[in-house]
Amino acid sequence: MSWIYLILAIAFELCGTTLMKLSDGLTKLVPSIGMFVSYTLCFWLLSLSLKEIEVSVAYAIWSAVGIVVISVIGIVFFKETVNTLKVVSILLIVIGVVGLNLSGTSH
Repeated sequence: MSWIYLILAIAFELCGTTLMKLSDGLTKLVPSIGMFVSYTLCFWLLSLSLKEIEVSVAYAIWSAVGIVVISVIGIVFFKETVNTLKVVSILLIVIGVVGLNLSGTSH
């Protein structure tokens, strides 16, 4: 069940970050409220996942998936720039997550 909590936490983090962008600096009410609700659910679910998943592994997965998907959302929907340094940096984060998972931690 902890892995389901982690997946849901990631989904709400992605939703919250997207709504943060749409809130235009917290000046738009509906996206702002949605952002706060999404982040509240995100951190609650992340805390539930930490009951069985090591914090280093859970946080690495949470942040790596978040940065990859949010970067794609930014590029596709918000027309953000993409360049080699950005792509390489994201890949290094993903490599770090894989390294943590291969470091001998049990699941």
